[in-house]
Amino acid sequence: MGLRIFLVCAFLWGACGESTSNTDGTGGNAGAGGDAGSGGMAGAGGMAGSAGMAGAGGIAGAGGDAGSGGDNTLVDLDVTPFISGLTKPWDIAWLPNGTVLVTERSGPLNVYVGGVGSTPVTIAPPDLVASGEGGMLGLEVDPDFANNGYVYVCMASNAGTATDVRLVRYELTQNGGAVIERIDIVTGMPYSSGRHSGCRPRFGPDDYLWVGTGDAAIGTTPQADDSLGGKVLRIDRDGIAATDNPSGERWFSKGHRNIQGMAFRASDDLGVSAEHGPSIDDEVNLLLAGNFGWNPVPTNGGPQYNELVPMTDLVAFADAIEAIWSSGSPTLALSGATFIEGSQWGDWDGVLAVATLKAAHLHIYFVSAQGEVTNDFRVIEDQGRLRSPRQGPDGLLYITNDGGGSGGQVLQVSPVLSP
Repeated sequence: MGLRIFLVCAFLWGACGESTSNTDGTGGNAGAGGDAGSGGMAGAGGMAGSAGMAGAGGIAGAGGDAGSGGDNTLVDLDVTPFISGLTKPWDIAWLPNGTVLVTERSGPLNVYVGGVGSTPVTIAPPDLVASGEGGMLGLEVDPDFANNGYVYVCMASNAGTATDVRLVRYELTQNGGAVIERIDIVTGMPYSSGRHSGCRPRFGPDDYLWVGTGDAAIGTTPQADDSLGGKVLRIDRDGIAATDNPSGERWFSKGHRNIQGMAFRASDDLGVSAEHGPSIDDEVNLLLAGNFGWNPVPTNGGPQYNELVPMTDLVAFADAIEAIWSSGSPTLALSGATFIEGSQWGDWDGVLAVATLKAAHLHIYFVSAQGEVTNDFRVIEDQGRLRSPRQGPDGLLYITNDGGGSGGQVLQVSPVLSP
């Protein structure tokens, strides 16, 4: 496929802080900056990352270039309300004509056919189950929407014999104002109390859908090869497994707790996920095939969902894939993720932005092309619990917050660069 992130065949792309420790907390700020790699390594031969990523020491390799300002550059931000009056808005996307789509966790899918100041067209499926952390969650517009009209929504549903989490494919009219057809392309993702429902779909540069799922707080789910919970799925538009998935199944990687962030960087096809930890270790992971080591099974008659095990258990799974960044203690409750790209962002061109719920800020990561986090810090610490950031077609950043009642918003974030 020629994808740069598929570095070798074995290096394929293989989470709400609403765990027990992360649930709806307003405090719990993490240590300053988290664990940035010391020295901010540039690649051999002096290559720095796409945003000029010299680390804390600002040192590029011999003959290489650290970007102007390096990893330590702050960008002034202008934050303004974009859409207000929502109830726990979850995800945001755009149709090719600029129409904005927003999901609310309690439903519906809002389609702002007349612009964001107008009353939206709503898609409210009757089988939606909105309970706990479950409901109408992640949202993705097909990159070929102009030809197929497809929009994908993760939702909890009672349409089957038992409540599950499923990925629904809607075919919409070109302005998004009406549903032509609904097909549930993935069903049976586990649901228990609604806890750890995931669920984030994003198209990768390989033209497959990547879907981060939650383990439903069921101990055996993350390591069970016959379960879609606690996994990263890699599927086609009909929900069928990608033909080259190493597992031979729809899942690409396993051993996850609750993935709510999924992002790809256009400049180099780098893919990452963001995942909620228990009382420690929220994680940012590369999208690699394999086992990420979460295995909360009961031990010695203990609880059926044992959250005292490590997020990445290298004792039980010697080949478990380690995170490129983890929060340690306390957790931040990492949620949605997006890469910010474009020259208008200055030295932030190519950074990873991850929303946090418990810690209530936007976390910025400088990530090299090799997947090394060379610096990280906090911005936007005065807008409450943040759920999902996404870069819009205008190059600006849009963030859903987690406000309940009618207090939920979509925020518009613009860079303010010095002339």
